[in-house]
Amino acid sequence: MKIVIALGGNALLKRGEPMTAENQRENVKTACGQIARVYDGNQLIITHGNGPQVGLLALQNNAYKEVPMYPLDVLGAETVGMIGYMIQQELSNAVPRSASIATVLTQIQVDPQDPAFQKPSKPVGPVYSKEEADKIAAEKGWTMAPDNDKYRRVVASPKPVNIYGLRPLKTLIENNYIVVCGGGGGIPTWVDDAGKQHGAEAVIDKDLASALLATLIDADLFVIATDVDGAYIDWGKPEQKRIALATPDAALAFGFASGSMGPKIEAAANFAKATGKDAVIGALADIEQIVAGKAGTRISGKAEGVTYA
Repeated sequence: MKIVIALGGNALLKRGEPMTAENQRENVKTACGQIARVYDGNQLIITHGNGPQVGLLALQNNAYKEVPMYPLDVLGAETVGMIGYMIQQELSNAVPRSASIATVLTQIQVDPQDPAFQKPSKPVGPVYSKEEADKIAAEKGWTMAPDNDKYRRVVASPKPVNIYGLRPLKTLIENNYIVVCGGGGGIPTWVDDAGKQHGAEAVIDKDLASALLATLIDADLFVIATDVDGAYIDWGKPEQKRIALATPDAALAFGFASGSMGPKIEAAANFAKATGKDAVIGALADIEQIVAGKAGTRISGKAEGVTYA
């Protein structure tokens, strides 16, 4: 099977962990060990997030006052290279030496008229106290928003429209490369009236971009790997139930919050609707069972209503 695996942020950095290279390396090593379990007999395409890394690089970049801070799309490209390198190296240590692995910087087209540019909503970078957030917002003109009891910078999160460089991506996949691509939701790019490309000061949702990628490369299965074993209704309550199987429309009808499971459900539903194939949200630790159809929340056009675990 051709499988797209979208790694959640916890695969790179657990909440509250210092953003050291050592911590990220250890988390990537663990994630790659899990991915290697489904290497045999499958074509693997891996995507990942980069929010904290972009934020850290922006702060480091801004510390050098001789030049203005680099745009967010450029910082995003830098972090995608760094994270892709770690994934590629650790994965090469986990799969047979005969495997070929490639990391690709992926430009994803967005619409400059997308209303998201008027309402920044995507958290990036580290968390701050209220006092720190107010100070940074005043100094840098960033938009800050609450994140539990802390604050984070938020930027525009436009919808992904298309993927540039799709042909070389497909060539690598067709030649049985493990491909690491679409990092951070891809590098947001827009096109002017003259057909010229420009980077956008934005972050594309990783799961929505991964769903588009999975659709355009005709993946057989789309897996959103996170730190929970699926999508739950009544989460945190005694009556909570995990959704085992649902149609795209039934899953969307639950109205999951945009700050938690919402984008994952939307991404899974997008893929299932566009392809007629299955998308699964579940724990990376359950990856073998997910691929076997025995774990996670599966969104499928072949489902009938909703089934609970």
